[in-house]
Amino acid sequence: MAATRDIVATYRGPGRVVRRLLGQGAREDRALIYLMIGCLLVFVAQTPRLARQAYVTGEDLGMLMGGTLMAWLFIAPLILYAVAALSHLAGRAFGRGPGGYGARIALFWALLAAAPVMLLWGLTAGFVGPGIELNLVGLLWLGVFGWFWAAGYRAAMVEQAG
Repeated sequence: MAATRDIVATYRGPGRVVRRLLGQGAREDRALIYLMIGCLLVFVAQTPRLARQAYVTGEDLGMLMGGTLMAWLFIAPLILYAVAALSHLAGRAFGRGPGGYGARIALFWALLAAAPVMLLWGLTAGFVGPGIELNLVGLLWLGVFGWFWAAGYRAAMVEQAG
């Protein structure tokens, strides 16, 4: 199934989608591409906010975008790999947990699937600016991301146990 269809399906049942992804076999290249596309979309979501910041403060937009690009495409993937490893180890410490690949897919897919809400957050940050609207969309993204990650992690535990 196309990734865009899987993203839409994730909003209806994140666990089913993660089970289907894990059922395709352990392919680290697939996990890496989910992570990199998710990070790229988060970077793209930042651009309206950065443009607004550059306009309001007079800062150089190129410098702001370069720093954000470095953060999201080079540093964030390393941090997210570490978070996935820690979630795997935490699951093992409690006696259950998905394998390392399942933990990575659950986290990386949650980031990619929640990216449309992050794009909405970026538009809100760029056009509306700081305020209650931006905070509400940010909370919405956090809730969606958490839901996708928790449901995916749970599905990966079941997939490994079964």
